[in-house]
Amino acid sequence: MTVSGRPPNQLLQLLDAADFDLLRPHLATVEMVSKSVVGEIGTAPRHVYLPHGGCVSIRVSLSEGQTIEIAMLGRDSVVGAGAALADGISPMDAVVLFPGAASVIEIGVFRAVATASARLRKLMVRHEQVMLAHVQQSLLCNTLHPVEARLARWLLRAHDLSDDQILPLTQEALAQMIGARRNAISLVAHALQRAGIIRYSRGQIEIIDPKALLATSCGCYSAVKTHHLRLMGVVA
Repeated sequence: MTVSGRPPNQLLQLLDAADFDLLRPHLATVEMVSKSVVGEIGTAPRHVYLPHGGCVSIRVSLSEGQTIEIAMLGRDSVVGAGAALADGISPMDAVVLFPGAASVIEIGVFRAVATASARLRKLMVRHEQVMLAHVQQSLLCNTLHPVEARLARWLLRAHDLSDDQILPLTQEALAQMIGARRNAISLVAHALQRAGIIRYSRGQIEIIDPKALLATSCGCYSAVKTHHLRLMGVVA
C-alpha cells in the first residue's frame, strides 16, 4: 500500500510516520541524469540517494580494465546508505543507467537520523543484506549460466525498475552489464526477437512478453526477488 504524501521510494514508504518525519525536512528531489556518477569507489559519498524511478548500476572494475555490473538499484533501494552507516568510503561505483527522480539527503544528516531511529537502522541493515544477495547472485549467475539466461535475468530486473517498456540499451552496454561478448549478446537478442519475446532496434529494447522472458531466465531472478520481498516486505 502506498503512503500518500511521501516520495515513491520503497524504503521511505516503509518507515513509520515518526521516523519519516525525522528525514522529511532534509530531503530534496533531484533528477538523476543518465551516465552521471552518484558513487565512486574509494571516495567518501556526499549524499544518499533514494530513487523514485530510473535505476542505478552498481559496478566493479577488474584489473584487466573490464567493468561488470553486480547490482541494479531503483525505487526499491537506496544508494550510499552502507557507506553512510559505516562512516566509510564507497566500495563500488554507482552510475545512473536510466534517468529518473530521486530523494537525496546529505550523508551526515542521514547518519544522524539513523542514529536516532532504530527502525531506520534496521531497515538499512536489511537493505544491505538484500544488496549482498543481489551481488552474490549476479556474480554466480555471470559465472555459471549461459548468456541467454543471464540476459533474460538482467532485462527482467531492468523491466521491474523502469518507468518505460522501452529500454535505451546498446548491445555493447548489455555485454558490459553481464560480462559477455558483444557478438554473444547480438546472437541472443536476435533469437529472443525471433521468438517474439523482445523487440530490438537502434539501441532500444522493448520487452514484448515478460512471461516468456521469465521462462527463459535462470532461477536467479526469482530467487533474489523473493529474498528481497521477504526481507523488505515487513520491518517490525
